[in-house]
Amino acid sequence: MTQRKDTNKDLNDSDFLKQIVGTYLQEYLEQEMSHHLKALPYERTENRRGHRNGYKPRQLNTRVGKLFLSVPQDRDGSFSTELFDRYQRSEKALIVCLQQMVIKGVATRKIKKITESLCGLSFSKSQVSEIVKKLDTEIQAWLNRPLDDDYPYVFVDARYNKVRRDHKVESHAVLIAKCINKEGKQDIIGVDVCTGENETNWSMFFKGLKSRGLKGVHLVVSDAHPGLVRAIEENFPGCQWQRCQVHFKKNMLDKVRNKDKAWVKKRLDDIFLAPDKETGFKRLQAFINDLSEKYPDAADLLETAGEDALTCLNFPDEHRRRIRTTNSLERFNQEIKRRTSVLRIFPNRNSALRLIGALCMEQAEEWITGRQYLDMSLLEKRKETKIMNQPAIKIKDAGGVTVTL
Repeated sequence: MTQRKDTNKDLNDSDFLKQIVGTYLQEYLEQEMSHHLKALPYERTENRRGHRNGYKPRQLNTRVGKLFLSVPQDRDGSFSTELFDRYQRSEKALIVCLQQMVIKGVATRKIKKITESLCGLSFSKSQVSEIVKKLDTEIQAWLNRPLDDDYPYVFVDARYNKVRRDHKVESHAVLIAKCINKEGKQDIIGVDVCTGENETNWSMFFKGLKSRGLKGVHLVVSDAHPGLVRAIEENFPGCQWQRCQVHFKKNMLDKVRNKDKAWVKKRLDDIFLAPDKETGFKRLQAFINDLSEKYPDAADLLETAGEDALTCLNFPDEHRRRIRTTNSLERFNQEIKRRTSVLRIFPNRNSALRLIGALCMEQAEEWITGRQYLDMSLLEKRKETKIMNQPAIKIKDAGGVTVTL
């Protein structure tokens, strides 16, 4: 018990956190240099591309305080770390957003206090404008980059933030598209901030992705927002659509009494975890019959839209758990919420896009340089099976939208 209390105390100690973060980042720099030289310190190898040549001190401003790091140097000066730009991009975007709020006189006392603590008491409009210009150039270049890869799986979702527009506070939709590329790596391929989550805005968003080169899409995963579903059908003809099973399950449970929720949930899980499409369809029909008398509304929903949640059964078994919901994107949205929690209202649309774009850019870089998320060779093998060669099944949902299964 004493040890746990001491640990909690350490985690609340800013000096302790600075030491932990500083140690991690210093090790990151060492590993980055070893990768650049293709050799560890003092290692003899034919692949070595150069030699170390001491260190250069650098300061990194973080939320746990100022960190003083030693950046490794090489003899020919070819080594350059991306650590500082990558780590500080979202921090700069947040700080400049706070500064804009203070300059415009719309900041709360809490935000003024935080801004003074982070930036000091003095900063000018010209200073803020210069930072904005540099950040916008970098983030816009990333947001508009060509999409040269194939992206078999695309996940789309929206979150909402308060934004000031024309002296009013409005709720704006933040549209985000995450994908899994042909190498099995996760990436964020699109972000936009618009006035609402409707068919027009989603279509413009998708058209923007396609104009940048989006191709090779086999499956789009989303919730069943009517405008979004229509935009997917319009912009991805012939592509399969997976209705998020988590959202669908919630819609179903809302239509039954509390005492029956556990039973309904168990039956839905049994359907969703079916080994193949044929078995899933049989279980679905049996459940519709069992529900029809007691819960006709739930049975109608299951009949008109249940198959939309089974599209993942057309894809490799090993992929299904990760393509049947938008959970991974929802978790990232929660991280955006956490990272922007100091802001109650964005001063304008551009500031919202700047900060959220920086956070997406940061996350995408981490995903792309990280581990493989899915083995995409399994998808290629799946195409050769009889299941994938069968004619597609087309049905219409409750809104009259044709969906390919």
